[in-house]
Amino acid sequence: MTDNHGRKIEYLRLSLTERCRQRCIYCSEGGDGCSNADEMSAADFIYIAKICSQLGFKKIRLTGGEPLLRHDICGIVSGISKLDAYEDIALTTNAAMLSQKAKDLRAAGLMRCNISLDSLNPETYKIITGCDLQPSLEGIRAAKRLFSPLKINTVLIKGVNDGEIADFIKLAEQHAVDVRFIELMPMGGKGERVKNSDIIAAFPHLVPCRRDLSEPAVYYKGEGFKGRVGFISPITDGFCGGCNRIRITSGGVLRPCLGSNLEFSLRKAIDERDDELLARKITEAIRSKPLKNSFGHGFTPNRKMNEIGG
Repeated sequence: MTDNHGRKIEYLRLSLTERCRQRCIYCSEGGDGCSNADEMSAADFIYIAKICSQLGFKKIRLTGGEPLLRHDICGIVSGISKLDAYEDIALTTNAAMLSQKAKDLRAAGLMRCNISLDSLNPETYKIITGCDLQPSLEGIRAAKRLFSPLKINTVLIKGVNDGEIADFIKLAEQHAVDVRFIELMPMGGKGERVKNSDIIAAFPHLVPCRRDLSEPAVYYKGEGFKGRVGFISPITDGFCGGCNRIRITSGGVLRPCLGSNLEFSLRKAIDERDDELLARKITEAIRSKPLKNSFGHGFTPNRKMNEIGG
């Protein structure tokens, strides 16, 4: 399906829950981590995936909050996989529970895994997340054996974890993983942004790879690197021109753009299993997708990141 700006929209980011045991300072600090009463069922998520596949969606990513907190996560993955409609079924997780669930997720049909990891230092990790680092490292080891390519997402916060940039780059040098630095976005949390352009300038041995315009990341490699270093820069180098995605929250609200408060409720159509109405609402939302995000224009989000879906 094409939006009003000629962009092919075929990537669904589906948030399964707002819940997360981590309290990341840039995401949901101060939240209680309780389940949202409006959180949809596994059958609801599979139904959404089915209708989106009929509209031409080819990629789906399950997000949160922390999607592994869903006791039915493997059933959701399996249900989507059995649609036999998606070229890519992926998950974003903090990996704290991944060591116990990685094999079952793979067997259910999960194809790829992205891991949020903002520090390699246990003390700094605890400052950022309020949790211990070790379970996430164990999850990463389990994922590395089962999923390829493995991507690690790192949000840099000035004065907190920006001293670890070289360590993360070395991770990409020594291991077949993509380490991606994501600029801090104004999504209701705390912290000061580190510009990705400053990192690129500070590490001149990194050379750019050929860019995939459907990807938000610009990738670089150094000589002898087993993996890549990616930069996702929604503030300083927006990738809106190649945007191919929409987001649906765990409560059934569609956001065509992360950097806009424009929303469309799908819940009535989902609850009533009204295929025609749901397809029409999704189409309406896609046609309303703005050309650019509003991050650089005093944007104030009406939801925190865990409420929207990372």
